[in-house]
Amino acid sequence: MNNRLLGKTGLKVSDLCLGAMTFGRETSEKDSFAILDRFVEAGGNFIDTADVYSRGISEEIVGRWLKTKNRDDLVIATKVRFGMGDGPNDVGLSRKHIMAGVEASLKRLGTDYIDLYQVHAWDPLTPLEETLSTLSTLVERGLVRYIGASNFRAWQLQKAIYTSRQHGFEAFSCLQPQYNLLCRATEYELLPLCEQEGLGVIPWSPLRGGWLSGKFHRGMTQAPENTRVAEAQKQGWGEAWSRYDNEYTWGVIDVLMEVSREVEKTPAQTALNWVLQRQAVTAPIIGARTMQQLEDNLGGSGWVLTAKQIARLDEASRMPVTYPYDQAAEQQQRGGRL
Repeated sequence: MNNRLLGKTGLKVSDLCLGAMTFGRETSEKDSFAILDRFVEAGGNFIDTADVYSRGISEEIVGRWLKTKNRDDLVIATKVRFGMGDGPNDVGLSRKHIMAGVEASLKRLGTDYIDLYQVHAWDPLTPLEETLSTLSTLVERGLVRYIGASNFRAWQLQKAIYTSRQHGFEAFSCLQPQYNLLCRATEYELLPLCEQEGLGVIPWSPLRGGWLSGKFHRGMTQAPENTRVAEAQKQGWGEAWSRYDNEYTWGVIDVLMEVSREVEKTPAQTALNWVLQRQAVTAPIIGARTMQQLEDNLGGSGWVLTAKQIARLDEASRMPVTYPYDQAAEQQQRGGRL
């Protein structure tokens, strides 16, 4: 793996980030430790979790593993926003919930500080100034080194940037959005905004929950058992078979398979490399459930697709767009005729 700077900061992170959402849910503690060890052995230093993952169990597993390592060698990221209890203040981005959340995360992680503390989603009920001032206080106290956002829309992210600038609050260093060959709407405004403002981008679900892993191909009528897509169908998660079983998905996968054969890489490695080569991206988050999946994902770094191969994947995954994102609108933006 290579190292990249996180946005405009001086923080160096590996170009693949290990997501810990499966820890304690689909992956045992023993297997989680082995995955973490292998990731670090391969040159990774960037680990992402959240308080809500298995109601704190993921953070606890990372914390117990962390006790056996040199803390300063690692960049640990976690998040706050979603419900961690049944009380009215056990959710959201109020000062009360953020302060309670960071204290609980620090305890579960067994560390004195969090490298990257992210708000997991927008909170329409809490004044933005309250959220941002609280996050600034955490940085000032040394409990948090950097702050970021996840799942924001472009106007929400820009408003947060301007509010921080106006009041002198600590600014977001990065955004964690969904981004992959089957989800490219992130390119419309979020990625250009991050480039313009100097935010790092750490995409979640770069393989769309397994759809781009090579397990699925045209002609299949349902997801195999023991796959995330099969479980998503049962649970109603975003990767459900009923949502992606369409011509657009199979067209993308057809070309992904063709390019993968050309470069002699797996489909997962090819899909990850496509994300890695997007100009705004810092580090895609890989969410391996098993050591086999981790080894496959690690092969997504350390090589590059050609411009022609990227263009073929771009064309296959291109989404229909309308004003103000279409070609005519782009020409107007560049000073062309109406």
